[in-house]
Amino acid sequence: MQRRRKQAGMIIVVSGRWYVRYYERQNVNGVIERRRVTHLLGPVTTRGKTPPDDIVKEAERHMNTVNNCEIPVSQIVSLVEFVDTVFLPAAERRLKRSSYKNYNGDWERRIKPLVARDRKNLKDYRPFDIQRWLNQIGRDGELSKNSLKGIKAFVSGVFKEARRLGYYEGPNPAQDTRINPDAAEPSTTYAYSLEEIGSILATLPEPAATAFAVAAYAGLRRGEIEGLEWPDYHDGELHVCRSIWNGETVAPKTAKSAAAVPVIRPLAERLEMHRLRGGSPSTGPIFRTSEKTPLSMHNVVNRQILPALNRCVHCGLSEGLPHLKAKDCPGYERDTCVPEWQGFHAARRGLGSNLYRLGIHELVIQKILRHSNVNTTTTYYVKSTPADVTEAMVQLEKSLPKSEGQNLRDTDRTLKPDTGATPGFVN
Repeated sequence: MQRRRKQAGMIIVVSGRWYVRYYERQNVNGVIERRRVTHLLGPVTTRGKTPPDDIVKEAERHMNTVNNCEIPVSQIVSLVEFVDTVFLPAAERRLKRSSYKNYNGDWERRIKPLVARDRKNLKDYRPFDIQRWLNQIGRDGELSKNSLKGIKAFVSGVFKEARRLGYYEGPNPAQDTRINPDAAEPSTTYAYSLEEIGSILATLPEPAATAFAVAAYAGLRRGEIEGLEWPDYHDGELHVCRSIWNGETVAPKTAKSAAAVPVIRPLAERLEMHRLRGGSPSTGPIFRTSEKTPLSMHNVVNRQILPALNRCVHCGLSEGLPHLKAKDCPGYERDTCVPEWQGFHAARRGLGSNLYRLGIHELVIQKILRHSNVNTTTTYYVKSTPADVTEAMVQLEKSLPKSEGQNLRDTDRTLKPDTGATPGFVN
């Protein structure tokens, strides 16, 4: 076994900054190499070539971590190498394709360019390094607070996995960092009301209307609607068994998402009519193309839903259609009587909000929407409208005892003769 040599390091100045220089054995692409390392200590704030005491103490502290490092040499790697060769491959095997795509996108676009400038080993990162990344990423104001929280969670997950596998020592450096408090708030999500759902269903052609009804009355996600097959519809329930993401058949989002949803009569009638129009099939996708492959809901939105909902108030035709000419309709103006398209998920959120408005308990709504956590249901899928708030206060007013209103009629704050109180009375 090779003897570990204690090093004191050499403190130098480069471009107005103090550095400590030393040698360290590292794993570079699977090969153990002895490399010269230059570690930043801080800016030069004094005259002369003699480093101040705080720089000397910081150099001693850092060299102490180098000399007493318990991480095997084979696991002393750069952060880029760890994420690219260890963390992301494991995440690809563990996560769903959509989640992995978000992970990889955040790493390649936001974090990796900043990490590549550091030229540090994974074991040498501290909270101020992570905070510097978060400050730079959130500086332009492009990302919302939720997006920045997702990036912080990704970094935290990297170091958590590194510590678990023995690539990192000490507490998670992302733990004590924070995102920009002035970052933009996440955009407000929308939930269709029952009136809006009825108006949309009356406007849409088939099969878009039936697909939208499945989202609004059963709460299925867009990929789950694409993945529905006729054997999944039996005993008055839609059994969610699969989802389609970018044309690929995958498992439902979570284990609890793979469940059955009761079908109410209006939806059952639409599904039966949809089956009859398709020749009464008993197998295959419920929503399918002429080649009997799953119908893309993205195409349904662009080819049927948007043209129907964005019709002109004057001629009834949709903006952008080839047959809508200027001579036929000199000025396009959208018909505001038809609700705007907010996506299939607005119908799913609408189901949660409408059930809650009818007095259904949150835990029951959670089961219907097949969420893993009831907090997700109450936080993101139960939307209150101004009318709901007004109605709630009216109900509060009605529930108050009649004597409550009588006691507040005396606006001059004079004492009532029957109370026994007199001026100067002290309790």
